[in-house]
This record gives sequence, C-alpha cells and structure tokens, in this order.
Amino acid sequence: MDISIEKVDMVVDRTGVSYSRAKEALEKSNGDVVDAIIFIESSNKSFTENIGNKGEEIFDKIKESIKKGNVTKIIIKKDGETIMNIPITAGAIGTVISPEIALLGVSAALLSKCSFEIVKEDGEIINVNETVEQKFRRN
Repeated sequence: MDISIEKVDMVVDRTGVSYSRAKEALEKSNGDVVDAIIFIESSNKSFTENIGNKGEEIFDKIKESIKKGNVTKIIIKKDGETIMNIPITAGAIGTVISPEIALLGVSAALLSKCSFEIVKEDGEIINVNETVEQKFRRN
C-alpha cells in the first residue's frame, strides 16, 4: 500500500479534513485517493444527518410544549450564559412563518453546543437537550 504525502494532500484539499484523518482514510482505502474521499464524505454525512435529526427532535419537543400551552419562554444558553430569551408568542409566530429557518437556527445552535430550556408558567425549567439526549441513548 503506497500512501504518499501527495495522496494525503489531495485528500486534504478535496475534503478539508486534517492530515491524520486523510491518512487514516487512505489506509482504510488501501491507498486509493478516490475511495478515501468517498469514505470521508460518507462518514461526514452521517454526522450531519445525526445533528439534523437531533435538531428536529429538539424542535419537535419545543413545538409539543407550545401546543400544551403551559410555556412562557424559551431560553438558549451557551456555557451557562443566556444568549437568547424568547417569549413563547414570538417563537411561535417565527416558527409558523418559517419553520425551515427555525429548524436551521436550532441546528446551528446545536452545532455551537448551546442548550435549550423551556420555562413553564409554574416556574419549572425543562432542559430540552437532556430530554433529547436521553431519548437518543435509548434508541
């Protein structure tokens, strides 16, 4: 199996992965550059599909809570600091107007490792990320 720096460079240039990831893909593909690129693309696709699925789950959980009508606001936090504090009426209107953009926003927040909290009328706080994580662990 011939893995040269030129082959590694070709894989890195095409996929944008690290040199070690490119070398690993070439090793798994017996030195074939095209197979290595396909291997990387297929593994990246499963990651983005997983994030998309998780985003949809969080989005669905928020919609479900809104339908129950006992939510006053949605809080988005990163590293314990509040980034957004959205009144439920504003969130509901935004979701009805453009559900695709709302889902995209949820997915982007997930990629940046934000957490979502739903605050109920009685003051109870539900961490949506934890609820979704528990569901993914069971499946």
